[in-house]
Amino acid sequence: MVKLPRHWSKISETGSILGMKILLACYRIFGRNVFRITLLLVIGYYYLMNKHARQASQAYLKKVKPLCQPQSKALTPFRHFWTFGELLLDKFLVWMGHIQRQDIIFHNKASMQYMNERNKGGIIVVSHLGNTEICSAIAHQMPNIKVTMLVHTKHAQKFNRMLKQTNANANISVMQVTDMSPATAMTLSERVEAGEYIIIAGDRTPVHGTARTTVVQFLQHPASFPQGAFILAGLLKCPVFLMFCLKQQNKYHIYIELFSEQLMGPRKTREQRLDNTVKDYAKRLEHYCLMQPLQWFNFYDFWYIDSSQTKLNTTKKGQT
Repeated sequence: MVKLPRHWSKISETGSILGMKILLACYRIFGRNVFRITLLLVIGYYYLMNKHARQASQAYLKKVKPLCQPQSKALTPFRHFWTFGELLLDKFLVWMGHIQRQDIIFHNKASMQYMNERNKGGIIVVSHLGNTEICSAIAHQMPNIKVTMLVHTKHAQKFNRMLKQTNANANISVMQVTDMSPATAMTLSERVEAGEYIIIAGDRTPVHGTARTTVVQFLQHPASFPQGAFILAGLLKCPVFLMFCLKQQNKYHIYIELFSEQLMGPRKTREQRLDNTVKDYAKRLEHYCLMQPLQWFNFYDFWYIDSSQTKLNTTKKGQT
């Protein structure tokens, strides 16, 4: 019998809270150089011992290389792992509040102004591309805005405590969500009404089942993407923004786009709207992914599609 790839949620997290605290203490006591030496040992061990993650990296780079010819020689699995480790330090710097205004370059400032002037909040869809934690920079840039990150981890409360310990002024919280219950939806609705922004990843399929997914083209290959963020936006009747943070020339470039004012419409066309929305999101993710291909971190078989998923959302012949 063929062994099926494990779902991403079944794979152990790459680092524990204790491990992150140790690395954080290493950075605080000994500085960046010693941290990088320690990190090299950690990444080297992880690279050698984690066969599945290494194979996932190779599969991803094989797909992205033909689309990034000028820099394709630099796209190797070890450099992919090392980039992941380097951005781990960036996460620590964000948590400690060490990211200065001059370190960040905001793009699409019209979208930020629109967010800042709204009385209500909305949904911000992020991904595992770049440094998601830099989203706290939004709270620093617009102090009246609060954000809640939805994550699939049992350590959400510990993350919140660590955020407060490293930076008591952090205007961001983490909420653990495995499934969207009515109570959770009610809580999120109240937060959006109060002007808060809900941050949710748009590039990992649901923990339970594939009913709320759409298969679309990503890096010229079919892949399954979740509908959850866009279903939630429809329920909350709020706008959807996309946010990507890429490290370029030692600066953090934050790209914010207004993706949709409101994902509402007739019930009979709901599924088609969701499929088209997911397809459009995958295109935007691909656009930014090709800008910094080594900064996309999904170390599992991303392109595996469950046999029950037979729907491929591609543009019909002749459709514009």
